[in-house]
Amino acid sequence: MSTVVFLGGGRITAAMLAGLRLGKTEHYLVVHDRNPGKLRNLKKTYPVAVEPDLERAVEQAGVLIIAVRPGSVGELLGSIGKISRQLLRPQLLAVSLAAGVPLRLLIKSAGPPLRWARAMPSPVCRSGRGLTAVTYSRSFPRAGRKLIRDLFATFGEVVEIPESKFDLFTVTFSPSHGYHAVSALARAAQEAGLDRKTALLTSAHALADGIISWREEKHSLESVLEEAATPGGTAAATMAAMDAAGYQRAVRLGLAAGLRRARANAGK
Repeated sequence: MSTVVFLGGGRITAAMLAGLRLGKTEHYLVVHDRNPGKLRNLKKTYPVAVEPDLERAVEQAGVLIIAVRPGSVGELLGSIGKISRQLLRPQLLAVSLAAGVPLRLLIKSAGPPLRWARAMPSPVCRSGRGLTAVTYSRSFPRAGRKLIRDLFATFGEVVEIPESKFDLFTVTFSPSHGYHAVSALARAAQEAGLDRKTALLTSAHALADGIISWREEKHSLESVLEEAATPGGTAAATMAAMDAAGYQRAVRLGLAAGLRRARANAGK
């Protein structure tokens, strides 16, 4: 098992630590962050070692997880680049979780010794039901690919996709879509007369139960849509009105805006 060092102790690191604990990972886990309060909280909550010194954190690593916001990646990689080349071993694997920051920039910013991959997990990974996309640089070793895939498979399904599709995966995959839909549906139900508690409960079940049933029973999406929205029924009328009001167009515009933001983060 490798020593996995998280550089950044924010929300996604906490979610991954929860998922790794749930999956009973055997990797040795270390977190580096400049904020001592974050390190104290993580150490108290999870079976993880903490290291406030960046150089000592990197020195321990078999796998580096870059878990900072896209705007902070350059500064962090600049700091890593100043570390002695003896510590940046050629076999050291680095995985960036930063949305929109491509492999070419990661390789350029930190120098050639690191073998780079990108991964996009969701905060839902804390429940063990996550989905993670991964993509690798050409120099990433075969054994390293298996190690990274197995690491993320600890808390859910893993898909390998080309980097050219990574930004689109990121904006499509966000759990914000589900939360946003629950919020909008519940708000509309409340305005129509349901109390807030019942509106939220009903909306959450409407979305989650249907999706879980579809995934577990493995029916086609078209067949379950047809079953749920009987012609002439209330569900069919509801869906038709939503589409007529621009539901599909709103989703397309949302994905396009997310892609623009991801590309802006990368300086594309």
